[in-house]
Amino acid sequence: TKDTPNPPAGTIDRNADGTPTGVLKEGAQGLVRRLIPARNAGDTERGIRDIVKAFNAEGMTGVKDPGVSPQAWDVYKKVQADSALTVRVFALWLGGRSVEGAKRIIEQRAATTRPYESTGDDQLISGGIKLYIDGSGGARTAWLYDDWNREFTGVDVGNHGYPSSSPDTVRMLIRMYHDAGMHVSTHSIGDQGIDWVMDSYDQAMRENPKQGLRHGIIHSNIPSDHAIALMAKLQHTYDAGYPEPSATFTWWLGDTYAANFGAARSPRLNPFATFKSKGIVWANGSDFGVTPFAARYGIWAAVAREPLLGVYGSDPFGRKESVDVKTALRAATLWAARQLFLETKIGSVEVGKYADLAIWDRDFYTVPTAQLKEAKCLMTIFNGKVVYQAEGA
Repeated sequence: TKDTPNPPAGTIDRNADGTPTGVLKEGAQGLVRRLIPARNAGDTERGIRDIVKAFNAEGMTGVKDPGVSPQAWDVYKKVQADSALTVRVFALWLGGRSVEGAKRIIEQRAATTRPYESTGDDQLISGGIKLYIDGSGGARTAWLYDDWNREFTGVDVGNHGYPSSSPDTVRMLIRMYHDAGMHVSTHSIGDQGIDWVMDSYDQAMRENPKQGLRHGIIHSNIPSDHAIALMAKLQHTYDAGYPEPSATFTWWLGDTYAANFGAARSPRLNPFATFKSKGIVWANGSDFGVTPFAARYGIWAAVAREPLLGVYGSDPFGRKESVDVKTALRAATLWAARQLFLETKIGSVEVGKYADLAIWDRDFYTVPTAQLKEAKCLMTIFNGKVVYQAEGA
């Protein structure tokens, strides 16, 4: 109602007279979500079995699932037991929002969440922890230094987003999981949020150096020069600080992103060329179901940087931060495998690696850029076995 206050780290969108519009942002979504019946194990199992087949049909054999529940983990094990889990799943446990919650998770999961000690068959991996520092670019809730824009050239005066949890608590949780030897990936979209996360990783490393945890920055849409410098430093010194962006954001969400980040900031989104010039490795993902999951879309989007509809023109993001197709492919294969701690076993065709392969109907290195996103997978091989074959292939 008009009198309902905004919940912590949430926004109830309102008309000029204060009445709700029906749009609930971030923490405010809980007002409705708590009324939705919980997904049961049967629903989860059907979903996993279906999506694995869909991944294979797109030439995909590995995923990072950020935020699994104990129920989902048990279902993954069930699907794996009957040989139907034909992708490698690197699971992140939700890290909670409190110190007490983090203590419980560390007690329950730390001993078996050590991907750098690779054991077993590398098919279902308890990989680490997911945390959040801010909201989204679409809802203008990610944590920025400056005001959000509206309609590309307008300004959403006074709104620079907000942290989704207490920043000091997030920093403390990062340190706790780091000290426990656990890999952490933190959702960070706005420049102020990314800075906070990178400074937290840097502080943890300086005070308790640990090699090879590969802490990640999920999305990392608009990192500051300071954050980029820290990424390079932490990667080269500690094997940590890896961006995990979604190139498809500038396509599938591109018109909304251009509207909200504005004319000045949009060309700085997803700064892949800058990453490359600084020697920064990144892993390109999809953020499914926010954007389509097919890796070919992300490969194309990293090169093309074109929005879906072109509401603000065909080139609001510019081409300065575009990369060549070989780099885009690497970010979706070998570099992505690195963030699964599997780069010595998958991600490239080499003697001694698992036979996880995809065969396509065209040569990604030679076709025009526009054809990349139209590519068709003809066959997918997982662990040496054909798990998908297109009709007539």
